[in-house]
Amino acid sequence: MTTLTAVGHRKTRLRRQVRTGLLYAALVVVIVLLLFPFVWMILTSLRTQVQNTSPVPVWIFKPTMGNYRSVLEQHHFIQYTWHSFVVAVLATGIGLVIGLPAAYTISRYKQRGLAFAILAARITPYITFLVPWFAAFRFLHMVDTYTALVSTFLIVSLPLIIWLMITFFDDVPGDLEEAAKVDGAGEAEAFFRIVIPLSAPGIVAASILAFIFSWNQFLFALVLSGPHTQTVPVAVFNFITYGEINYGGLAAAAVLITLPVVVLALFIQRWIVQGLTMGAVKG
Repeated sequence: MTTLTAVGHRKTRLRRQVRTGLLYAALVVVIVLLLFPFVWMILTSLRTQVQNTSPVPVWIFKPTMGNYRSVLEQHHFIQYTWHSFVVAVLATGIGLVIGLPAAYTISRYKQRGLAFAILAARITPYITFLVPWFAAFRFLHMVDTYTALVSTFLIVSLPLIIWLMITFFDDVPGDLEEAAKVDGAGEAEAFFRIVIPLSAPGIVAASILAFIFSWNQFLFALVLSGPHTQTVPVAVFNFITYGEINYGGLAAAAVLITLPVVVLALFIQRWIVQGLTMGAVKG
């Protein structure tokens, strides 16, 4: 009997080890698949055009910073980065100013019809809005202005902020607001002194996600920007010409575009995870 029990324990341990090994193997495969495009992008940015266009992939080479110098010195990348930063910050800030009260109203007064309309606007293809926006801004002579870009980027950031914050505001106990009102606080004061501080992780998470989506927005910027407001996703097209594609410069620009978002996410990942998990768990 003891022998059978020992054999059973060994089989159980073996099954657990096999499951653990398969789990780690799956994690390794997923990580490799996720990281390989970024690694290849970095390698491409450090190779010459001849190496990048070689029929056989070049793995061993002497790295060059020429592509990065070309991006920074010849293609006004710093200027385009500033444009992207200004537009993303304004779209996120205005989205918070409008979205937080809107989400609070939807949460407290159960305006599900309005919430559904906002969701419909969010999932509607962006090209649907682009043509009327372009016609309106061209008529008003506002193409290639920050106003045009920020207004259209709100289509991306505002519904995202509202839908994320509805869940957070649902989790804030209404009794706390009622207690504040009993003490003499008004509706707005209770909102700013009670609800906003308790929802701070969600606000941070929504802000970062809205900023990232605005930073990466391409379609609206492609049509509505110009020499004075061109953003970095659009500026990447400078490396694609009729005669050739500058793969090294393209990859270097992609690295520089991705780097600020990656650094930002690494510094505030705790807030993002905390905010998203708080909004996902009811209690």
